[in-house]
Amino acid sequence: MPEVLPLSGMADAEPDLSTFENKSGLAEDMKFLASMPELCDVTFLVGETREPVCAVKAVLAARSRVFQKMLYQAPSPQRKKEPPPRENKLRLFLKRSSEPLLNLQNAAQQPPGQQHQTLIIEEFEPDVFRQLIEYIHTGCVTLQPRTLLGVMNAADYYGLEELRRACGGFVQCCINVDTVCALLASAERYIQYKCTKSLVQKVLEFVDEHGNEVLNLGSFTLLPQHVVRLILAREELRADEFTKFQAALMWSKKYCDSNQNTPLKEVIGNFLEYIQFHKIPANVLMREVHPLGIVPYSIIMNALAFQADPRSVDPGKLSPNSSRVRRARQSHGRSMSVQSSLDPYGSNTTLSSSGSSDPASGPPHSN
Repeated sequence: MPEVLPLSGMADAEPDLSTFENKSGLAEDMKFLASMPELCDVTFLVGETREPVCAVKAVLAARSRVFQKMLYQAPSPQRKKEPPPRENKLRLFLKRSSEPLLNLQNAAQQPPGQQHQTLIIEEFEPDVFRQLIEYIHTGCVTLQPRTLLGVMNAADYYGLEELRRACGGFVQCCINVDTVCALLASAERYIQYKCTKSLVQKVLEFVDEHGNEVLNLGSFTLLPQHVVRLILAREELRADEFTKFQAALMWSKKYCDSNQNTPLKEVIGNFLEYIQFHKIPANVLMREVHPLGIVPYSIIMNALAFQADPRSVDPGKLSPNSSRVRRARQSHGRSMSVQSSLDPYGSNTTLSSSGSSDPASGPPHSN
């Protein structure tokens, strides 16, 4: 006997014309809303440049409990509200004794609770915060490697869990040779946030796997000095020692182009302890390294002697402070790790080296 389909099954086969959705149109309209300052009731002055980013308070509060508390409850001490205009004594007296009367008088111009607010946001960069506001209003945003760390941490900071997870998923496909240096450079601003630390560890693992390619990138010279040291000192880095030397030389030359009073030998001295010169072939040492005059003669000679007879040279003399670096690596398990430390040249938190006594990104120093 043939099976009789239930009526519900037949109904499912037909399209439901009673419900119409136009989410893309709604998103475009909400994006337009946030782009029109006259339609918004809150302005954020973002970053060091205090770039204005407008939004609608009700939308922010509905989408984020953090924004709801910030805008409709006691203000956060980290965000400074613009000081109110100075009022005369009579108005202050009236305000204290007859607040409802003042509200009624001003209702025609500005309803209570709807005054335009101006808040300062110092935690995030303007591009990052603008993307966050766009997502809150429209439900969509285009993720980019350059701002990924900032958007991920902003999403976590303001309680937007779906956006934070989306950023975490995007990490897996955006870490490549072309973006790795940009991700590390952007991590400098956001290293104090928990999302950054896990992401940076993934980036460093990628650097370990593609060491020679990353060290040859022109964008490698744009990294802060302590991040370069962090990379060169990692035992897991799959790169030959001459490539490490060339990367350090390329970075040092770039630095000297901007700081012409600093000798090249002094700058590259910051990286020599992380290069095992005895693993560079003798002919390369004598033809490519020694003529530059920036590596101490004793290191070149000890490297050559070690290659001739490893027993003839104390391993501690193969590179500057090599014994200290070796002890640090043994005590920490891994050669380098991501940690938070204060930069002595400023108040910023930095990526630092567990194998280095000076994690600063400030002026170079000789070892």
